[in-house]
Amino acid sequence: MSIKPVSSIIERLDLLKRPVILRAIALILCFCLLLLGVHVTSIVAAHRGQLHDSATNTANMARVLASHAERTIKMGEAVLGEMVERAEYERLDGKETARLHARLQAVADTTPEIQELFIYNREGRRIVTSLEATLRGSNADREFFRYHMQHADRRVHIGLPIRSRSSGVLTIPLSRRVNRADGSFGGVVMASLKLDFFGKFYDSLDVGQSGTIILALDDGTLLYRRPFVEAMVGTSIKTGPVFQLYKKNGPVGTAMLTAKIDNIERLYSYRHLEQYPLLVAIAQSKEEILSEWWQTFIKMTCLVTGAIAILVWGAQRMIRQLMVREALEDELRRARAITEQHNVALQALANTDSLTGLANRRHFEQTLTTEYERARRTGKPCAVILSDVDFFKKYNDHYGHVEGDACLRQVAAAISGSLRRPADLAARYGGEEFVVLLPETDLDGASAVAENIRRHIAGLALPHADSPLGHVTISLGVHAGAAVEGTDPGAWVKAADSLLYDAKAAGRNRFAAGAQVRDGASVAP
Repeated sequence: MSIKPVSSIIERLDLLKRPVILRAIALILCFCLLLLGVHVTSIVAAHRGQLHDSATNTANMARVLASHAERTIKMGEAVLGEMVERAEYERLDGKETARLHARLQAVADTTPEIQELFIYNREGRRIVTSLEATLRGSNADREFFRYHMQHADRRVHIGLPIRSRSSGVLTIPLSRRVNRADGSFGGVVMASLKLDFFGKFYDSLDVGQSGTIILALDDGTLLYRRPFVEAMVGTSIKTGPVFQLYKKNGPVGTAMLTAKIDNIERLYSYRHLEQYPLLVAIAQSKEEILSEWWQTFIKMTCLVTGAIAILVWGAQRMIRQLMVREALEDELRRARAITEQHNVALQALANTDSLTGLANRRHFEQTLTTEYERARRTGKPCAVILSDVDFFKKYNDHYGHVEGDACLRQVAAAISGSLRRPADLAARYGGEEFVVLLPETDLDGASAVAENIRRHIAGLALPHADSPLGHVTISLGVHAGAAVEGTDPGAWVKAADSLLYDAKAAGRNRFAAGAQVRDGASVAP
């Protein structure tokens, strides 16, 4: 038996070893590339996520700004409404003037938004003010006064920013026209809003060092900009990027834009007020938004580079495997969390009517079946209220489908707001039909809910030119009873539908419960 030399054994073993080494190098390289790919993917995702979250935040803040401005204008509008009524229907002399002066002074003193209140005659002279002393001279040269002389509409006019001649404070004038008995121009009432009131509120919002907030009129006149520069008040930003985006995309939008004023790139979210010619916008600088992301990027890049160096230098295959496994597990956990969030969102979407936000018919029918079975087991009554907006087709024909949708949303909100128990369910049954399910409720209780809904909707006073009542109303059918063996849940809906037909046949704006039709037409909403 011959003995093989040691050298030949080593060579054979070396030949067997080389493929393992190559495979190990290839494996290390693959792991390094995988780690680098995960790093790049996560950094890109974090970059997008940071911008997306900031866009959501600025959009929400723009909504808050619009709501704040709208509430402020509405408050001023309410004050002007009282002043117009007093100016047109009361004789402003002697005691009446003194009493009205005291009233205006009290309103101005207790309302932080308002600087001053004025009632002007047709020549622009101040008849009554909220000031301690009545100023002399005429304000007929003011833009808001000239506007009402030239326009017969009675709406609130938001004028160009002015400096008060009595206090020297920068203000935004809200004004309305006063008519004489024959309809001719009789003067103007004006409430001046403190520009600083908006400034204090805007300063309370965190938009970063380079962030900005804008309040402007529809024509591009700047009312306020943070950071505040007094010389900019009243200037035009019509050619600026925000107004160009507004013209292009409509009343709501978000985009990354570069401001002409300071050439800073910012993420802007703007919103146009629904009822007034005002545009609000809020923005955060891109640099500040991504500052944390840049820090994370640098740290993560250094970490990944070091890890790759350690993997290559030390050939620590176990460490590489563990790192890759952890990275994969992180990705799987993130994907699972996203999937669960999507599932929850899809479930909510499947159960919700997209127009009104109420439950949809599918969700109602599922809940109806569940409550029917519960009522059959417990023997307790259950009630169904089926309702229909009166003359809704005529409403759509007169006002258009956009206003029709808005009407349905307000009706839906009124119905939802009329329910008090968590178990009660309001749903859109189809078109202008709405249904309410009231578990463990008898006919009297359901009738009270139905009347509450009818009053609530009538109280909205939504104009309806083609309705005999002149405003939007609703008719309802109310059925309550126990689950009966041999019937299905649809019997409750059919009964309520039949009663709804009775209510409509009896004249609408009422509800029919059992054998009775309750007339609500003569009841003040």
